[in-house]
Amino acid sequence: MKKRLILFLLLGLMVNLVVGCSGGGQEAKQNEGEAATEVKIGINYELSGAVASYGQASVDGIMMAFDEINAAGGINGMKIVPVTFDNKSEAAEATSLATRLMTQEGVVACLGPATSGNFMATIPVAMGNKVPIISASATADEGVTVDKIGKVNEYVFRLCFNDSFQGVTMANFALNNLNAKKAVIIQDKSSDYAEGLAKNFIATFEAAGGTIVAQEGYVAKDKDFNAILTSVKGKEFDVIFLPGYYQEAGLIIKQARDLGIDAPILGADGFDSPVLLELAGAEALNNVFFSNHYSNIDEDPLVKEFIEAYKAKYGKEPNAFNALGYDLGKFIADAISRAGSTNPEAIKDALANTKGFVGVTGTFDMGEDHNPIKSIVVIGLENGVQTSSVKVDPN
Repeated sequence: MKKRLILFLLLGLMVNLVVGCSGGGQEAKQNEGEAATEVKIGINYELSGAVASYGQASVDGIMMAFDEINAAGGINGMKIVPVTFDNKSEAAEATSLATRLMTQEGVVACLGPATSGNFMATIPVAMGNKVPIISASATADEGVTVDKIGKVNEYVFRLCFNDSFQGVTMANFALNNLNAKKAVIIQDKSSDYAEGLAKNFIATFEAAGGTIVAQEGYVAKDKDFNAILTSVKGKEFDVIFLPGYYQEAGLIIKQARDLGIDAPILGADGFDSPVLLELAGAEALNNVFFSNHYSNIDEDPLVKEFIEAYKAKYGKEPNAFNALGYDLGKFIADAISRAGSTNPEAIKDALANTKGFVGVTGTFDMGEDHNPIKSIVVIGLENGVQTSSVKVDPN
């Protein structure tokens, strides 16, 4: 009898341990009739490593939004508790952290990573755990919000336009604004991001009668581009399209100008980092244009208000990744508020049903493919400073 009693008590203890360790999170507390006082949101970003500039800028924007929301009383009275991890700019680490955030930390949604490859690495985790993930800057055409067979990834969203839109926009800008007829492509061959941009630029440029006179490639972390640029210099062309990230783009632009190549150089949102100016130098950053999500010379009162608040908080001018991060923080809070719940399923539905969200980077509805329907900006630089901004609406 004593043995049976001990066995019964042990079984009861084991059940309590299992229940105590299960991932019920905030929803479990609500099911017990307790009102949630806080809401945990995962932050899975590149805070060190190759693209830390993007990740840190995004997180600065997110935290600014969260601080404002918490100061105003939180989300439906709940304080936002960010659970922040550094994925070190590595896809495998991003996957591991997504798993931890969703299965151990009790988050209701995850924000980030910033880059397409790292963000895509977390998609199977989100789909398996049924927790929504959102990136403000993962622009890859394929494999993000829609899988390879055209099915929408139910728990995956983004706040930015995709590479197709950027590539097409920059080709049209070259043709219509710069009257270009011949173009050179210099692209990062190790990047899906650059591949998508180049593909869409070329297709649009050639369809309108333009000619690609050369297509050169490099790989991430290359430092010396003189061989490529010397080859390019001997050709006749009107513009260079340089799809890639700021680390290499800054060096390429500097080395091109040092060789006497003064043709317009076009890029995309991967140019948007203060490091571009550090690497290229102000003198080289003339006749440079790139597509982006936001411009700090926009006259919109909402943009001006954001810039002043950001400068007051961080002591510097915000860039597009700061603005995208800020909008991302506001966006997830808005969805949780509309869901009226900390249930990830309800939050996912609220994200999908977004209409007329007003952000610093534009007003948008969420499309059926979980991509926002919003405008794009083409920015012109003179001596490294933004001097022109052209807004292009989606077709």
